[in-house]
Amino acid sequence: MNAMSVRTPSSEQPAETAHRAGFACFVGRPNAGKSTLTNALVGQKVAITANQPQTTRHTVRGIVHRPDAQLILVDTPGLHKPRTLLGERLNDVVRTTWAEVDVIGFCLPANEKIGPGDRFIAKELAGIKKSPKVAIVTKTDLVDSKTLAEQLIAIDQLGKELGIEWAEIVPVSAVGSKQVDLLADLLIPMLPEGPALYPEGDLTDEPEQVMIAELIREAALEGVRDELPHSIAVVVEEMLPREDRPADKPLLDIHANVYIERPSQKGIIIGPKGKRLKDVGIKSRKQIEALLGTPVFLDLHVKVAKDWQRDPKQLRRLGF
Repeated sequence: MNAMSVRTPSSEQPAETAHRAGFACFVGRPNAGKSTLTNALVGQKVAITANQPQTTRHTVRGIVHRPDAQLILVDTPGLHKPRTLLGERLNDVVRTTWAEVDVIGFCLPANEKIGPGDRFIAKELAGIKKSPKVAIVTKTDLVDSKTLAEQLIAIDQLGKELGIEWAEIVPVSAVGSKQVDLLADLLIPMLPEGPALYPEGDLTDEPEQVMIAELIREAALEGVRDELPHSIAVVVEEMLPREDRPADKPLLDIHANVYIERPSQKGIIIGPKGKRLKDVGIKSRKQIEALLGTPVFLDLHVKVAKDWQRDPKQLRRLGF
């Protein structure tokens, strides 16, 4: 297709369409807007977003329910050149996911020129022949129309250079909800026909404990991303309803450990007189209560797991 044609919804609808259900995954270098786009499509916060690479560690599936379709979004870690054992495992997760989905959305931010990281991923994508590939230009709210047009041409050119035939090139703004529904409209026809794979109302198949750990981790990263870019792991040790509460006033006790790699990092997370950790608890508790729909008592402890990113045993214990 011509990269300059910005897709707009069609008013023509076939009288009767078969139900479709399948998996799509968004790929792109770290911070390309994958998680934010997943959240915008699903309409609720299911994937964690933060302003530094390697924030998403788990395959979080968001589920878009339509009367005629169910689109299951698989959110993968950003593919990157690995420097640690954790990095290698994250890349394996990405490639396995790509091989199993029905359509791949390649996210490229409108406000940054195509760089080596994008090319690295595009070359990997070129090797996957089975799945259709949609180029998604994210963060269009941050640029003017001239810059956007230049990026659309550059993406079309990148596809031609590497032998990738883009099924679509779609500009979106997840923050401004621009063309987000259109993106779903374009992805759905690429899914196989079949019944819904998840019950109506489900937004993700992630265990609640994993989602809670991710919300705590996101809050813990706020404000310290320069000092601890990805040295934080969170494990929810237990979730128990408080026994002595009346049925109409439930309280869920959640005990979680925030793991860092070195004792020197403890002070950064806890903050002066424990203020930072308290703020992390308040912020994440609000999000957890919104997710679970019940009041929560959150008990956080900071622990050192020395060099956990390089230790296979510790990686397993921390859920990687």
